[in-house]
Amino acid sequence: MRKDLFLSSFFFVLIACTLFMAASVHSAGIKERMAGRIPAINALKDQGAIGENNKGFLEYRTGSKPQPQLVADENKDRGMVYGAISKQQGAPAALVGERRANMIAQKGKTGHWLQKPDGTWYKK
Repeated sequence: MRKDLFLSSFFFVLIACTLFMAASVHSAGIKERMAGRIPAINALKDQGAIGENNKGFLEYRTGSKPQPQLVADENKDRGMVYGAISKQQGAPAALVGERRANMIAQKGKTGHWLQKPDGTWYKK
């Protein structure tokens, strides 16, 4: 009986550790991907092609949509990050994104496009 309890406890701990390590590797991969995109994203922001919307995501500002895969990949990773933070803090992911949008607006570079909470765009 004790041996069965020990084995099931051991396997539970082993599985928990494996899942934790996989989540850590996954989040490290997201962080690396996002960091690697910063120069290209800033170049698009400098051109005025994209801006930061009030939900914490990139959005095109012009009819031209350069590098759509870059923007889509960044927004996908941001959504995953907001979802993870949401679970951690017990807050809706949309609220996490809105809070991040406020932080981005405060720290954003002059000349970049940002969206106010009411949906209007302005150039910082």
